[in-house]
Amino acid sequence: MARYTGPAWKLSRRLGVSLSGTGKELEKRPYAPGPHGPTQRKKLSEYGLQLQEKQKLRHSYGVTERQFRNLFDKAAKLPGRHGDNFMILLEARLDNLVYRLGLARTRRQARQLVNHGHILVDGSRVDIPSYSVKPGQSISLREKSQKLSIVQEAIELNSFTPEYVSFDADKLEGSFTRFPERTELSADINEALIVEFYSR
Repeated sequence: MARYTGPAWKLSRRLGVSLSGTGKELEKRPYAPGPHGPTQRKKLSEYGLQLQEKQKLRHSYGVTERQFRNLFDKAAKLPGRHGDNFMILLEARLDNLVYRLGLARTRRQARQLVNHGHILVDGSRVDIPSYSVKPGQSISLREKSQKLSIVQEAIELNSFTPEYVSFDADKLEGSFTRFPERTELSADINEALIVEFYSR
């Protein structure tokens, strides 16, 4: 299944989660799109709830269904709770960490930076957004890419960097210092529903 490239705001409202990370999509109209506006009240089945939770997480990270499922299966082989491991593996993706470091304003923008060869991992160019970064690895920009306006703008507007990454604004270099704890990741996601969805 291909990556969703349609209107992000409409999808955000349908899933009830801000996919841009800014929350702006839900400020004016915090209900699903459609002709009935805020009066539409559909009670979701158990399957519907599980599917919605899966879509919420998949679209938040902007991954294809195949990538999502592969990572889910990989998480099953790790010690610990399946859902927690899955969330942590998603967080360790290179495009996500570029976003977390504040080098891009959205994950979609971060993915483009990686795709276009602007990002270095431990000094070597990596253009695969799904690349799994290991704790201790450094993430930086190619010298030619450091003056990019989207990067400069993102850094200026970034007001929060999670504790599991560190960032040096002078060198425009960051590092994935450790795997995050589940408590440091989105409380809006109930990953147990996703585990149930794939376990059917």
